[in-house]
Amino acid sequence: MRAMTPGRRLPPFFSKRHDLVFHKNKADRIFIKLNLQRFRKSGKMFRKVFVAESARVAEQFLRVLKGPDGVTAVAIKIMDIVGRISYNCDILFRVIDIKEINGEKQAILYGEDVRLIADAPCHDLVVIDPAEKMKRSREFRSLEEQSYRLFQQDFDLLKQKQEYHLTDGYAKEMKYFQLPGRVLHLDGDPNYLKKCLHLYEKIGVPVTGIYCHETEMPAKVSYLLDYYRPDILVITGHDSYSRSKGTYRDINAYRHSKHFVQTVREARKKVPHLDQLAIFAGACQSHFESLIEAGANFASSPSRVNIHALDPVYIVAKICFTPFTESVKVWDVLRNTMTGEKGLGGIESRGVLRIGMPYNAEMQE
Repeated sequence: MRAMTPGRRLPPFFSKRHDLVFHKNKADRIFIKLNLQRFRKSGKMFRKVFVAESARVAEQFLRVLKGPDGVTAVAIKIMDIVGRISYNCDILFRVIDIKEINGEKQAILYGEDVRLIADAPCHDLVVIDPAEKMKRSREFRSLEEQSYRLFQQDFDLLKQKQEYHLTDGYAKEMKYFQLPGRVLHLDGDPNYLKKCLHLYEKIGVPVTGIYCHETEMPAKVSYLLDYYRPDILVITGHDSYSRSKGTYRDINAYRHSKHFVQTVREARKKVPHLDQLAIFAGACQSHFESLIEAGANFASSPSRVNIHALDPVYIVAKICFTPFTESVKVWDVLRNTMTGEKGLGGIESRGVLRIGMPYNAEMQE
């Protein structure tokens, strides 16, 4: 019988009600007790014996490299959806690369629903059970739908307000058309870019989306601004803060914040005025203060928390559908996002929507 080593906690999809047994090669019994509450965080060996009899369940826990308890399991693969055992699998990640550093395999991870980049030793990762992945996905989809409904309510109220003013309080019929701002969206993650483009289309925002690695954005943004002439620029991807590299104030302690800052500065060389080009910049845990100082209208992350993959879209959409004669209040922008003021912030900015008339429906057919 083997006792679990300190620091190895089972992921949350293991039910504490289960009491299963798993035989490996008829000789190697792996004991797993599926009860997270009894795990100790001290340096002592766990006294509980852990048993499993379901190969499917046990393999989810055992998809790690050979550890100090002698367990050998299937290696982590690129594109696996995993959780970090040391963090109790609090965030789902997608494995995008595996490197060997000092004889130990390290996985490069992208957050599945948050714009976070991380790395972790393969022995600290576990492949997430499909049922747990589906459950987590449903929770995030529920939040996304809630944010979309709130945005749609704001959009409908804004449209009614515009119609009221254009028709002199509905006293006369007036046919008009709208020209929302054009968006250039630079994203360091092609999967997130695809999700964002789908939401832009659903909302009705004219957008050009370009996949570009975060380190390449500063060199490319100037040419892209000249070519596409957008009203709004989005600079996002993945980011993270590492306490071991410095304090919160030190931009070198962040994975990609310095690249986002450089990109914003290059963009402001082309368009210095904050109301001629609105900029959103940042990702999870990004250096908010440096991004605003560089010239971003909105940025992440004031409290260094994770932001949702789609949060930039709701900020951009609010600016897009606010008339250029009106200011976009910061709280009006943040309240419909999934992260709120802890993960997002900005400065008061002007909208970019323009209204024209007359609208000839027959000419549009």
